[in-house]
Amino acid sequence: MDWTAPEVERQRAPLVADERAMLDGWLDFHRQTLLGKCAGLTSEQLRTASVAPSGLTLLGLVRHAADNERHWFRKWFARLDLPPLYFTEAQPDRDLEALDDADPSADLDTLRTEIGLVRQAVDGRSLEEIFVGPRGRDMTLRWVYLHMIEEYARHNGHADLIRERIDGTTGE
Repeated sequence: MDWTAPEVERQRAPLVADERAMLDGWLDFHRQTLLGKCAGLTSEQLRTASVAPSGLTLLGLVRHAADNERHWFRKWFARLDLPPLYFTEAQPDRDLEALDDADPSADLDTLRTEIGLVRQAVDGRSLEEIFVGPRGRDMTLRWVYLHMIEEYARHNGHADLIRERIDGTTGE
């Protein structure tokens, strides 16, 4: 029997909370939404492109999300010297494109691991904390949260359409 992506319990973001809890809640909601779009699908289905000419896949979105979690929260904000997960100079979009030999189970685990490591990296840190980001710009942890919520929300729209194309499943 072929491997299938595990089910995901998605929790709603809080309706009443302080700013940090609200940002954490919305980011987790969107993380869980992407993982939920993959639930129950086989490795082959996760590698299935949306519709020509696009090569966008759910697996590519999972890998892209993992790289973004690492890039923004851990590399830039936490100042950790980390290599990209998938990016190479020769293949900058490898997260989205090099999927023939990809292991979907490992890639989903990688995203979950990055999320856990991000939680550790930001634990107890102020949203107002300033760091120097790409191109030498001052940025705050708040900006990273908002950017990642936007990033997931945009890609979850893509994921919705890809999932519907694969098996007709729709939902929020």
